[in-house]
Amino acid sequence: MPLESKANGEDIRESFPQPMEIIYTCTRGFFTRKQLFKRLPILQWLPSYTLQYLVDDIVAGLSVALTVIPQGIAYAAIANLDPQYGLYSAFMGCFIYCIVGSCKDVTIGPTAIMSLMINAHVGNSGPEFAILSAFVTGCVVLLLGILNLGFLVQFISFPVTVGFTSAAAITIASGQVKSLIGISGQSNEFLDSWINVFQHVQDIRLWDSVLGVSTIIVLLILMQMKNLKGNIFWRMFGKYVALSRNAIAVLTGAFLAYSLSDIGNSHPFLLTGNVTPGLPPIQLPPFSTTIGEQSYSFSEMIAKLGTSIITLPLIAVLESVAIAKAFSKGKPIDATQEMIALGISNIAGSFVSSMPVTGSFTRSAVNNNSGVRTQLGGITTGIVVLVALGLLTKTFYYIPKASLAGVIIAAMLFMVEFQAAAEIWRTKRIDFIPMMCTMVACLLLGLEYGMIVGIGINVCIVLYQISRPSIETMPLTIDGICVLVAQPDQNLMYSSAEYLKHQLLKQADKHQCQFIVLDGLHINSVDTTVAKALVSMTHDLEHSDRKIVYWKWNRSVQCTLLRMDRTLFQKTFRHEESIDVIIKELIAQQTPTRSAV
Repeated sequence: MPLESKANGEDIRESFPQPMEIIYTCTRGFFTRKQLFKRLPILQWLPSYTLQYLVDDIVAGLSVALTVIPQGIAYAAIANLDPQYGLYSAFMGCFIYCIVGSCKDVTIGPTAIMSLMINAHVGNSGPEFAILSAFVTGCVVLLLGILNLGFLVQFISFPVTVGFTSAAAITIASGQVKSLIGISGQSNEFLDSWINVFQHVQDIRLWDSVLGVSTIIVLLILMQMKNLKGNIFWRMFGKYVALSRNAIAVLTGAFLAYSLSDIGNSHPFLLTGNVTPGLPPIQLPPFSTTIGEQSYSFSEMIAKLGTSIITLPLIAVLESVAIAKAFSKGKPIDATQEMIALGISNIAGSFVSSMPVTGSFTRSAVNNNSGVRTQLGGITTGIVVLVALGLLTKTFYYIPKASLAGVIIAAMLFMVEFQAAAEIWRTKRIDFIPMMCTMVACLLLGLEYGMIVGIGINVCIVLYQISRPSIETMPLTIDGICVLVAQPDQNLMYSSAEYLKHQLLKQADKHQCQFIVLDGLHINSVDTTVAKALVSMTHDLEHSDRKIVYWKWNRSVQCTLLRMDRTLFQKTFRHEESIDVIIKELIAQQTPTRSAV
């Protein structure tokens, strides 16, 4: 029986205690059929699924799998985790997003930026911390989605995002140089990576360097295969070679390493090593752990994760929603649903030893270019990853680290936002400041602190612009008396109060104006500080035998000022269409007073 139905003429809800009433109010529309279809998008596209879609989805899923397997291994290396953790993440992300994801092109899994941020916090603490960070990230993102708090990412402006992404790409590429040239080292930070390279320059391995550089060159060449001309066969051939370039490069490197090891019974390249075979274990996330002789409780693990419990969810949401919008092709994107899908993917992934995941632009582009029709393509990708975990782990052993480093560096070359930086410089040069400050701070201080610095500088610029409104002034002469007409171009906030007062008094003194008309056409709100400043300015002008008129201010702003000082403002608000009428009336009011004097 619905809650709204009557029992003995009374509303059933009237008998509820207050907490139950609150729960009912918050959730009464949550379990409706409309909400069910909205929160489980698979219920929308699955009933109309056709066999033709299946073929396209399988092809797209295979293409994505050939990209995600080498990337998963490589990104696990960036996070300082064993390769299987990257594959576990890719497998679960693909499966869960198929059910709750709203954009057919988006693929969820490990990404370079997330891996680098994981390494900064848990890279030397064992996989338990990475798995727990996936669980915490999922909980935070899911909570943000349920509470519709996705607007928080809007405080991260485009210039800050460009600076952050470019710095992350440079940092990631710098961290892979050591593997590219075959030297030892643990840090993936920008400065530490290059210091390590110069300190071990004498340890550079020739064959690793040759293989790594060759991998980058081959990948850049294979990428151009998508532009191959000719009949449809050659165009399709070039397209799928370009899409599979990462798998081709990695498998070629593995075959080369295996062949050379058989010849000389030695390995000329540093190899990935053993990958744990089989399906990922299904178990609770580690809420406590022991590393060496030290035990960590849940609270101690959270404390060790530090600021990553905030920054990881924000970056995950920013990446995933931005990718969904990029591939939506004009269709509206439900940001809340994307956040819910991302949160559930991370929480479910933590039960199969996944590290934090988010949307991947590279793999989403591969998915889109492969002609995916529905989210079912993710199932194909997940199945291929599972098969690889079960059957190909011995092959993964022979993957050279230099090949993986080449794959990552080649991908990072296109993540540095040169074109976006040029657009920012061309459009509004002041936005270049937060972009450059974000990038430099990310490189020198780390990604999280760099993001905070960038947001802080951006907010300071916005606050400065708010506190310095543009005030258009125009001196007029009416009946031989100077009148200054001033019109601010935006609302007045507390930070602009003294600036407005100073500018009006300055311009009035400059033109020797007896009357000031403050046009409120663009002013829709004022706060207490502004109201207090206007009171002070009005008194100052009266003491110097000048008058101010508040012209065409809207009702809500008038009410605010009247509550501050009704006697003062009640006689200064005017709404006549002509300024001449107002000024002549004021002059007429002053004339008898002056004659009497």
